Amino acid sequence: MTNETRNELRDICGQIDLPLAGLDELELTGKDPVLPSSFKVGTVAQTAISAAALAAGEVWRQRSGQRQRIACDMRHAAIEFRSERYLRIDGGPTPELWDKIAGTYQTGDGRWVRLHTNFPHHRDGVLDLLGCAHERDAVKSALLEWTGQDFEDAAAERGLVATMMRTADEWQAHPQAQALDQQPLISIERLGDAPVQPLDAAARPLSGVRVLDLTRIIAGPVCGRTLAAHGADVLRVTAPHLPFVAALVTDAGRGKLSTHINFNEDDGKAALRNLVRDADIFVQGYRPGGIGRWGFSAEDVAAIRPGIIYVTLSAYGHAGPWSGRRGFDSLVQTASGINHAEAQAAGSDRPRPLPCQALDHASGYFMAAAAMATLARRAREGGSWHIRVSLARTGRWVQSLGQIAGGLDCADPALEDVEEFLEQASSGFGELTAVRHAAQMSQTPCHWVRPAVPLGSHPPVWPG
Repeated sequence: MTNETRNELRDICGQIDLPLAGLDELELTGKDPVLPSSFKVGTVAQTAISAAALAAGEVWRQRSGQRQRIACDMRHAAIEFRSERYLRIDGGPTPELWDKIAGTYQTGDGRWVRLHTNFPHHRDGVLDLLGCAHERDAVKSALLEWTGQDFEDAAAERGLVATMMRTADEWQAHPQAQALDQQPLISIERLGDAPVQPLDAAARPLSGVRVLDLTRIIAGPVCGRTLAAHGADVLRVTAPHLPFVAALVTDAGRGKLSTHINFNEDDGKAALRNLVRDADIFVQGYRPGGIGRWGFSAEDVAAIRPGIIYVTLSAYGHAGPWSGRRGFDSLVQTASGINHAEAQAAGSDRPRPLPCQALDHASGYFMAAAAMATLARRAREGGSWHIRVSLARTGRWVQSLGQIAGGLDCADPALEDVEEFLEQASSGFGELTAVRHAAQMSQTPCHWVRPAVPLGSHPPVWPG
């Protein structure tokens, strides 16, 4: 399977303008299945994490004149793709990740729908639409009065997050899937001209590189966490009124500073503009066009800071009838046929998720890989750049790799089965047990200098 990983990496390196020479120093070990799935989640994880490591290696080559050996084990990579499941704080149980009514339900016409209700406003919106109490049985009864398609449409109209399960063929026929097929896995476009910005010698690949992380949940925060693992100064920007999932803040917050800025206030917008002026990479996960209302679209940010590398994450891509929809990994899996295909492989008719949030994690590493490859490109040719990645396009790529017979027979690793991949560290939450980074770099080992901290722990300024 590692040959498949290497072939996928050749394609991805071509998309992000990353020289292929680094592939010669890349050691790949392991084969699928490594998690219980009919999909090649091990190959997905190894490919995405290795792509980011190769990009870091290219930045290091520019800064030092030297290449380094890189290794990535498939099982370790897959375990990192479910890092939030293995997180422990002071040895306690895994923090709760899901609201009690989140999940799958059958509608009156026999279709299945998935609800994502982790954020209070999404939960309350679904309950208002259904006219029922915050209890699974109440939601189950209410949904029997709907057809799957009508409920999906009504939820989308209200800006809620729910999708109907489709087969792969149904998704293939959908206009959004067809729009995604016109978009590359990782899109990189030049926003405008800016001077070449050479990379000086430094201790680590991203030493002195400043990253603004305006993302939540998994994919975007994983991008920032990966950049921090290679030495970047990553400042996570959120606001007190925005909802969050505590366990994900902790797991993906390793290596980051964290500040509160309210974009609805003039002082907040001014503070972010000041940070942008000295940033190298700007990562945001708002729906297409969403952040522009505050004056921080890709074009806005490039005007404030020529030479910026602007990274956009979306659920369903930047074009097509669903491009403006909110979405999360679990919902994209349901809408796109992944849950149905996994269920078929298991001999079940109810939606079956992948054993990890593979679309989230893969997208996060692709974002980081493209950002670092473009940092190296900026050092060669200058320019301001816009990178776009979407969960649904990543899902198309996962599906393109095919399925494995018997993959669901693989054991599901418990915490005691993955101890070799865990590390302990102090944090602003207590003593963390967490999955260490799966990419092994021979000269600049990946690690996080800064501990995970509660949101808003730092002022909105870059470290001196």
